[in-house]
Amino acid sequence: MSESSGQVEIQSETDVLQTRQRARNAAEKAGFGTTDITRIVTAVSELARNIHLYADEGVMEWDHISNNSRTGLTFVFKDDGPGIADPDAALEGEFSTSNGMGRGLSGTQTLMDEMEIDTEQGVGTTITITKWHS
Repeated sequence: MSESSGQVEIQSETDVLQTRQRARNAAEKAGFGTTDITRIVTAVSELARNIHLYADEGVMEWDHISNNSRTGLTFVFKDDGPGIADPDAALEGEFSTSNGMGRGLSGTQTLMDEMEIDTEQGVGTTITITKWHS
């Protein structure tokens, strides 16, 4: 199976584990080192878990990308869940809907090189994360 691109439906805890494995395989194939693979897998795990916990279901898509002389991986997480009430607060680590520390999105942003959030209350959320080769 090619890991250059693909998608995983996220509907259960097992699917969250599947996203981690697919991300690891894609990062290894893309030639990332151990540290960056760990960062990618951690970020993917966080976003997949958020879909499972807050939206019930969604999808993760990934693709190898290139921009001039750089190569990398991009992951897109889409759901039709409740949306994120205050994305700015969530990114600042000041907001949690699970009574946790509220560091999920801000931690994910720290682990990756780029992160974009498109969310609308009652409509859903799309989060795109990218890691470039150093």
